[in-house]
Amino acid sequence: MSAPKAIISDFGGVLTTPLGNAFAAWSKETGIPLEDLGKALADSLERHGEHPLFVLERGELTEEEFIARLELELGDGRRIGGMGEAFLAGLERNHEMIELVADLRRRGLRAALLTNNVREWEPHWRSMLPEIDEIFEVVVDSAFVGMRKPEPEIYELTLQRLGDDLRPEDCIFVDDIAVNCRAASDLGMTAVRFETTAQARADIESALAA
Repeated sequence: MSAPKAIISDFGGVLTTPLGNAFAAWSKETGIPLEDLGKALADSLERHGEHPLFVLERGELTEEEFIARLELELGDGRRIGGMGEAFLAGLERNHEMIELVADLRRRGLRAALLTNNVREWEPHWRSMLPEIDEIFEVVVDSAFVGMRKPEPEIYELTLQRLGDDLRPEDCIFVDDIAVNCRAASDLGMTAVRFETTAQARADIESALAA
């Protein structure tokens, strides 16, 4: 078994503070309790047959259309307004993980960023990581490719963009969502479920030393 040649990292919740912080910030900005927002998401899923966040992240809904769906489910004339600014304001850079990926590049690994994201948010989240194009050779944003994690095709696309010589077995995949890690593992990647920076660093270094 050869040593890993590439690292594929998530953005939100790995290179930033936890996404739960962002949802809390969005709730505070709108004045709508998280429980009500969660119920609106669930009701929209029941109405349309798919979770609205999933459709949004594939770029099949605009942010405005997504908000309209939630406001319909909330009823009572409650308005959410924009989501992205409040959501991203609830996130901060995870400096240690960003530096770790940069260090892995210096050590010769290829690097790709694979994020489930929202088309309209791209300028905002990229501004949180101005060194993104220095650290990552490839950036795959779900909203621009019409697929999202954990769909196998988006992992395969990331590999293709890194280079035809790379196999799944050559890659370490880091994400904070269990189902995304399982999908990567099913394809043959070494999956690291991010829980803390120290744990993720140790797991990555262990995979590199195996």
